[in-house]
Amino acid sequence: MTDKYAVIGNPIGHTKSPLIHMTFAEQTGQDIEYTAIEGSLGGFREAAEAFRAAGGCGMNVTAPFKLDAFAYATDLTEQAQLAGAVNALKFADGKVYAQNFDGIGLTRDIVHNLGYPMRGKRVLLLGAGGAARGAMLPFLKEKPAQLVLVNRTVSKAKELFEQFSPYAGDTDFSFCAYPELGDLSVQFDMVINATSASLRGELPPVHTGVFKPGCLAYELAYGKGLTPFLRLAQGAGAQKLADGVGMLVEQAAEAFEWWRSVRPETAPMIATLTVPLV
Repeated sequence: MTDKYAVIGNPIGHTKSPLIHMTFAEQTGQDIEYTAIEGSLGGFREAAEAFRAAGGCGMNVTAPFKLDAFAYATDLTEQAQLAGAVNALKFADGKVYAQNFDGIGLTRDIVHNLGYPMRGKRVLLLGAGGAARGAMLPFLKEKPAQLVLVNRTVSKAKELFEQFSPYAGDTDFSFCAYPELGDLSVQFDMVINATSASLRGELPPVHTGVFKPGCLAYELAYGKGLTPFLRLAQGAGAQKLADGVGMLVEQAAEAFEWWRSVRPETAPMIATLTVPLV
């Protein structure tokens, strides 16, 4: 029998999830159906219940429903609990299991696909919103030498710092405001833009001195080409520029494996969806 999965969001017309998951299914020989659902604002629970009643096995969750999915779940993983948001659900045994694979997918793209291990490196994370929150635990598990969280609103960065400090281990974990970056006198091996600035064609207020020559500059937004952030990094001598297409595909692969117990190959899909950084 064909198992049913879906992605829910609003708007949802732009989603790549059906293409990604149906390609994964063909590649791994899985008999699934995968659709996109545009949920009404405030109507997440009703849409999820209707999908479950129709035999749905699991859902991906995108904006603006990740907090709704968090509240809807009956069983949250530690990663989902700490992220405070959910991007994947699994329905089984009358329960709603929930996970957040965004930060896991991001970390896997950086470490495995791009070949930039975090262990022992200096990492700068720009932003303290939902994307940064989801990345905290996976990043700290990689044991970087230093992880600095910077945000316009320092109180938000402090909140994340206080929440995740117990997981820092030997990592030199800290936070600051953008103007204080110069006081650190540190260049970073990886600079990751988890702000929404690039979605508006804007540049986060970061200076060129944070980029260590030969570093990785990673833009979570994808399909935007050479964003102002990536252009700044390029001019500062970054060796590798990357956008979030690998994160998109890797988090989908994590959900697919969680649902189907088989790991798809991600490289072909990443290549299919990649937009040149020009």
